[in-house]
Amino acid sequence: MIETRNPLLGPRLAHTDRPFDPEQAAREIRRCLDRDDCGLLETWLADALAADVAEAFAHLEPAYAGRALQLIAPAERAFVFGYLPLSAQSDLIAELPRAALTELLERMPADVRADLFNHLPPAVRDQVLPALAQAEREDIRRLSAYGADTAGAIMTSDYAALPPGLTAREAVEELRRVAPDTETIYTAYVIDAGRRLIGVTTLRRLITAAPDTLVSELMQANPIVAHVDDDQETVATLIGRYDFIALPILDGEGRLVGIVTADDAMDVVRAEATEDALLAGGTAGRLAGTVRGASIRQLYRLRVFWLVLLVFGNIFSGAGIAHFEDTIAAHLALLFFLPLLIASAGNAGSQSAMLMVRALATGDVRAQDWSRMLGREVLVAGLLGLTMSVAISLIGAWRGGPDIAVVVAITMLIVVLVGSLIGMSLPFLLSKLRLDPATASGPLVTSIADVAGVLVYFGIASALLGP
Repeated sequence: MIETRNPLLGPRLAHTDRPFDPEQAAREIRRCLDRDDCGLLETWLADALAADVAEAFAHLEPAYAGRALQLIAPAERAFVFGYLPLSAQSDLIAELPRAALTELLERMPADVRADLFNHLPPAVRDQVLPALAQAEREDIRRLSAYGADTAGAIMTSDYAALPPGLTAREAVEELRRVAPDTETIYTAYVIDAGRRLIGVTTLRRLITAAPDTLVSELMQANPIVAHVDDDQETVATLIGRYDFIALPILDGEGRLVGIVTADDAMDVVRAEATEDALLAGGTAGRLAGTVRGASIRQLYRLRVFWLVLLVFGNIFSGAGIAHFEDTIAAHLALLFFLPLLIASAGNAGSQSAMLMVRALATGDVRAQDWSRMLGREVLVAGLLGLTMSVAISLIGAWRGGPDIAVVVAITMLIVVLVGSLIGMSLPFLLSKLRLDPATASGPLVTSIADVAGVLVYFGIASALLGP
């Protein structure tokens, strides 16, 4: 075991499980800058992992982060900057001199640079763009033109391309030459004179083949591809399904214009999972940045829409109770079971909805599978409802007598069945309408199931017990 000394964090064993503490690192960075003691700070910045440095910077004020960033070697600065959230990047660039910002943009990966450029204020764009080289300017304009949530918006133009006539030896030399400016050289794309993709090969194939073997003999023809207008979630799914390092992206004419790498696909999956979680919790829209850094206004706007909408939706529950006032007045024991029954309906619906949302998101279930899934859900929900009915009927008999027990047991069976069918069907319906199925889970299903539970419960009670 080798002991290494971290100037900011103290002794640290290289093979221990001690976690990195970004808040402590941020405090130490701030202290070093306040004391103008940059020697130890520069040493740590040179030795630490870029992701750790970025996480520490995210806990700093932009002024401190800007000063610390300029202590990092220019060749590594772009890596650290690329790990920061877009909101932190936008705040940080205001602290950088124009020359430092221009150099940073030139060294950044093409896709990260385009994302940042889209978030810059127009005045800053106008200042920075003329200072960049012609190639970088054209690359930014091209990548920034693609629609949000498309493959074009997350792809990078920094890929390794080979002509089919090269030998394996020449191809390895070409990859060595372009390696500093590409996202990955482990996968190389074989293109013709018109930049149309004709095959894919790997570094492993090239270095294990006989030196004089042609690239055309080592490539895999007709590779799996995506197009610039494809949804980014579809691209991430393809990369995950086939364990690709990167996926080639073609334009409308079949020309190779970029690649989406596995790390970018992971970011897409993380963002989509976050969006689905927010929708499942009854929020509207996306959260820009993190919850920690979100403003009160942003959090309010994110949550208010569904809460207000569902308040008015739940008025139907109140109207249902009011309609059966006479039945309730004659059998007050019914009120004891009301929260339990409608909660059971909502819980069953939420469970079913979450299962279907996940299955639709992963491709395990498709929209046309609704009828097949419906039959299974009826059987499963029926068994669940029967089990819960037996349990609640005993309490019903003790609390209100056999008549109440029958009402409660029948209601439990029906509301669990109805709630489950609502929860299962809503994601399919929303998917058919080209809306996000995640909207169906959580508060929306619960509110619909609550209304249905009230109407079913008191409707059965009125029919069996009378007013």
